[in-house]
Amino acid sequence: MSKLFDSYTLRDVTFRNRIWVSPMCQYSSEDGMPTDWHLVHLGNRAVGGAGLVLMEATGVSPEGRISPQDAGIWLDAHARAYARIVQFIKSQGAVAGIQLAHAGRKASTAAPWEGGLKVDEAQGGWQTVAPSAVAFDEGYPDPRAMAQSDIKKAVDDFAAAAKRSVQAGFEVMEVHAAHGYLCHQFLSSLSNQRRDEFGGSLENRMRFPLQVAAAVRESVPSNLPVFVRISATDWTDGGWDLEQSVEFCKELKKLGIDLIDVSTGGNVPHAEIPVRPGYQVSFGAAIRGKVQIPTAAVGMITESQQAEDILRKDEADAILIARQFLRDPYWPFRTARELGAKADIPRQYGRAID
Repeated sequence: MSKLFDSYTLRDVTFRNRIWVSPMCQYSSEDGMPTDWHLVHLGNRAVGGAGLVLMEATGVSPEGRISPQDAGIWLDAHARAYARIVQFIKSQGAVAGIQLAHAGRKASTAAPWEGGLKVDEAQGGWQTVAPSAVAFDEGYPDPRAMAQSDIKKAVDDFAAAAKRSVQAGFEVMEVHAAHGYLCHQFLSSLSNQRRDEFGGSLENRMRFPLQVAAAVRESVPSNLPVFVRISATDWTDGGWDLEQSVEFCKELKKLGIDLIDVSTGGNVPHAEIPVRPGYQVSFGAAIRGKVQIPTAAVGMITESQQAEDILRKDEADAILIARQFLRDPYWPFRTARELGAKADIPRQYGRAID
């Protein structure tokens, strides 16, 4: 029996397996609106047998987008536009989820294939905000330090986005607190140089992300799960690390967060990251063991037995796949064959795959 193809339940939501599609920015939206690209891209992964399909980092406000082409959910019209995509994902037996995000100082930048650097206001960019007026790197926008009113607005934006996500039919909401975006910027002393109640001590640096997590949890019905994605380390001395991540996750657990999606890095340019297959798994395993909270593993997990072994060693409760799903939308079918398991293959494809 394959643990990878066991069903898994959080609150009232049951996932048909533990192969989940990680949020992956597509830079293909228009004024935050999803397009037919999103329907095909996300729908194809649901057809391909994933248990959960997570929508990409979705801006909770216009200034929260990474690029002008990012997805958004700051308008009711956005929620209505996602409903069609959500319905199709569900019709294929997968759970539909969405990652709620604010890019902070890494906002107003171009898509990767356009260089990924600052987009001026004349070209559709905007004034960015951050915990402190410190740019991410050379070539990135100079952010404005957030006032108390900005912080309150961001929390309210996350809450409103969560409510709209529920209206659209999403059954999993994930708060993006990783990869150097706004919540992560507050957590790390490398990007947070504030001297008020939102900076300095660990308790203060956690305050904004915990307010966001609490606001999202309160905005989502109690029968639906809420995830938080974190970067467990900045991979840089003096920055955010595993020990602080454990304390943060303990507080998230108290708020009713159901699962921690454990990644690393993204807050410091040029960090030396020892990238290799499964290089982030140990961080999630440590959080799972010390906090006693479900976790999902992510990061260069590409082979079926590799994913199966992570679950069998109790290093995670689910596997989030990103680039491998771009290479092979039907990765679960191949994995099931290799592990001798049964996958939900659409009858339209059965004669070719079964």
